[in-house]
Amino acid sequence: MLKKHGAVWIDLFDPSAEEVAAVEKETGLRIPTRAALSEVETSSRLRRLKGGLSLSTPMITFEQADSQLKPLGFLLTKDHLVTVRFHDLRAYGHAAQRLSEEEAGDPAETFIVLLEELVDSLADALEEMAADLDSLSSRIFDFDVRGPSARRMEEPPPRRRDIALRRILRAISRRGKVLGKVRASLLGLERILPFVSSACDGLELNDDGRFETIRRDIESLDEFETRLAENVQFLLDAALGLINIEQNNVFRVLTVVSVVGVPPTLIASIYGMNFKNMPELDWAYGYPYALGLIFLSAVMPIIYFRIRGWF
Repeated sequence: MLKKHGAVWIDLFDPSAEEVAAVEKETGLRIPTRAALSEVETSSRLRRLKGGLSLSTPMITFEQADSQLKPLGFLLTKDHLVTVRFHDLRAYGHAAQRLSEEEAGDPAETFIVLLEELVDSLADALEEMAADLDSLSSRIFDFDVRGPSARRMEEPPPRRRDIALRRILRAISRRGKVLGKVRASLLGLERILPFVSSACDGLELNDDGRFETIRRDIESLDEFETRLAENVQFLLDAALGLINIEQNNVFRVLTVVSVVGVPPTLIASIYGMNFKNMPELDWAYGYPYALGLIFLSAVMPIIYFRIRGWF
């Protein structure tokens, strides 16, 4: 899909070969392919063209269910700004609205507005991430799969607790994955700024104050993202600690059961022997006596562990 905003900004959204050919004919620029925009080396992402610049950066898709990094390209000249993207970005719609309200038609101004809106979108994503992590923190440190209306009821079954912990771990891992992609997007924009500032001859990019503002915004978002990444690691450690506690509870129960079963087994083994001179064989109450010993040997460890608070 091809969109034109005024005469200077051409937005290629997942373009077809025919659309690429039409833009190349109109602007005289060579539109890079998706594979070219996906190159990771800086020399491929930031290049000088004859009379302009070719820029590319990975950009997160902002889809919480399945966030991905997809390439985003800019071809900036004195007369044209061509953007190439492969996923929907709210920043582009906001930038188009701003430009239409301000009646700005300069490629340099359009490029700066796009950078500002992209940074704002990443800031919004980080703010949403911070709120999600706060919610996850409450779920971890107030862990209760029954909900507030059932906290005085019976303990939930282990299966439900296991499912709840798995969901928490998956949620934390998803946030960590998204944070890594947000960081990659910020790093790509951060590399673009100094390159454009140093190679802006003839592009009428004279508003250094706005570039400096964008750079400071990206630095502050980098710091915020670092704190969120540390928070993700902290929550991951807390969730794993909670899982270890749950596992220890299971092993504790198994240990108590095994210890309780040992004395009765020992007594039953002793009185199960068939030696001729065993005095208990002639007792009238030998059988009830043996059952009583077995019962007491099982109950006494249970009372002991109960007093110790093991279960």
